[in-house]
Amino acid sequence: MSLNKYEVFLKVVELGSLTKAAEVLGFTQSGISHTISSLEMEFGFSLLLRNRSGVKLTVNGEQIVPAMREILKWNEQLKQQVADIHGLETGTITIGTFTSVSVHWLPGMIKEFRREYPYIEFKLMEGGYLEIEQWIESGRIDCGFISLPTREKFEVFPLKKDRMLAILSKDHPLSQAPYMPLAQIAHEDFIIQKAGSDYDARRVLEKAGIHPNIKFTAGDDSAIIAMVENGLGISILPEMVITRQNHNVAMLELEERSFRSLGIAVNSLKYASPAARRFLSHVQAWLKDSPE
Repeated sequence: MSLNKYEVFLKVVELGSLTKAAEVLGFTQSGISHTISSLEMEFGFSLLLRNRSGVKLTVNGEQIVPAMREILKWNEQLKQQVADIHGLETGTITIGTFTSVSVHWLPGMIKEFRREYPYIEFKLMEGGYLEIEQWIESGRIDCGFISLPTREKFEVFPLKKDRMLAILSKDHPLSQAPYMPLAQIAHEDFIIQKAGSDYDARRVLEKAGIHPNIKFTAGDDSAIIAMVENGLGISILPEMVITRQNHNVAMLELEERSFRSLGIAVNSLKYASPAARRFLSHVQAWLKDSPE
């Protein structure tokens, strides 16, 4: 059993291409192809279907991917445990995150953490809430920032409440209002985040019994803000998303104050790597001391 082969195979699966995997890993394409063929001979069945657009998993390949990820995760944990015994404190932490956390929290968190643990490396995977939950469950990441509530099976550490605000163009008749009337939202063109990232806004709308007139769906928060600036509709976004951005929109408190609750989650703290456990403790302490 070669763990290097597993790492190569999973990178090909992640990128969907032998060529891209070769570029990232510093191999030749023939070297990657040979590694995959060697694994297929070892297992006795095909793992990948190759075509002009790239590669995809066979049915048998899909079945073994979770086990491979588990083996590599436990191998990483073993290396970190051995390093701990030697006092080296090394390892890699893979974190699931979304834009507002990546911009406002993670740079400071990681900078402070690496002062104490300079040999621990980080890999960030950015996605929507749903993707991050799936990554935690499948073991692709060590931990992930999420909006609460989340899946009951996870171990969750609540971090901070973030106000939900209505945003309108500066030319909107309500731009100078003291708050956004909830009933009015149903009569406005509405811009919402893509599915999987829209939980926070939809919670506000559903709680108020509002059926919005959704005109646009966007995957990027900055795109939503730009569309609002240009009078294409209104939206509801977390305060942390809107602040620290150059924009020309009016931000209004909602008629009924609402918040999103942010946290960080792991599949199991008991089985988390030493580096991941240290980082979880650091995140909680950092936010407690931070003026954010």
